[in-house]
Amino acid sequence: MNSIGGYFELELPHREEYHKNAIRLNTGRNAFEYVLRAKAYQKAYLPYYTCDVMLQPIQKLNIEFEFYSIDEFFQPIFDFTIIKDDEVFVYNNYFGICDNQVNKVAAKCKNLIVDNSQAFYSLPLPGVDTFYSPRKFFGIPDGAYLYTDTLLDESFETDISYQRFEHLLGRADRSAEEFYTVFRKNEEEFSNQPIKHMSRLTQKLLSGIDYDTIAAIRRQNFDILHSHLKHSNQLKADLEIEAVPMTYPLLVSDGGQLREKLIQNRIYVATYWPNVLKWCDEKLLENKLTKEIVFLPIDQRYDEVEMKSIIEVIENV
Repeated sequence: MNSIGGYFELELPHREEYHKNAIRLNTGRNAFEYVLRAKAYQKAYLPYYTCDVMLQPIQKLNIEFEFYSIDEFFQPIFDFTIIKDDEVFVYNNYFGICDNQVNKVAAKCKNLIVDNSQAFYSLPLPGVDTFYSPRKFFGIPDGAYLYTDTLLDESFETDISYQRFEHLLGRADRSAEEFYTVFRKNEEEFSNQPIKHMSRLTQKLLSGIDYDTIAAIRRQNFDILHSHLKHSNQLKADLEIEAVPMTYPLLVSDGGQLREKLIQNRIYVATYWPNVLKWCDEKLLENKLTKEIVFLPIDQRYDEVEMKSIIEVIENV
């Protein structure tokens, strides 16, 4: 029985989780490990253009892996007929704007895992193993969702999250700069964590989010940026009808210089996956994407005012 009375806990609204029917786990990489173990895969095909944490479960399980390349439309350059029954192909829904590409891959690939870490709102395809990392979209410390039709016959501990809130609470009370080191430390602590169930605190937070409003804001901010930047953007970044983007990816030839200019103006843009530069030849497209894409923030904290500020900085570079 839970305690009755005493001091109050954190007040959180109670609605409904967006992925209420998924398996709740502690991290995206552990959701990936769950599927690898449940289906006893012996080899995985991974995109060059992905986060290096994807190698953690592969190395932990001593699974063979091989990289593949993508084209300018984020389609795999790959012969799907070579995939064996004990092998799996992993595809990233990049930036939350590649639902059509996911559909095309699923139509050709018999063993597929979709990494929707950057596509929280994209629903899983029937029978396709799919995982999500919601902290890429919302102010939560950890957690992951997984859809799979094969369950592990194991018991897992439930994660504890309350000690991972310093950077979230600190930014609310002070500044992002002051708590960035704490944020990085929190991210590093996810390395080689065992599979656990999502913490009760994280689940409560995810049960209190206004998902529809957030989706609308993200789409609106994306459209504002795209209307001004699409002619200079070397990526085909048109938003699909139901897609909800994580960010606005702007590919320009001076991306590194632009990134520094934005940061100097306190517009913080992430650099996704510097590990790619070590994995692939500089002639490959992935190398260019890593160096030159500038990921502009379009999330629910902002509106037209901030989008115009971003555009102004870009136009004055």
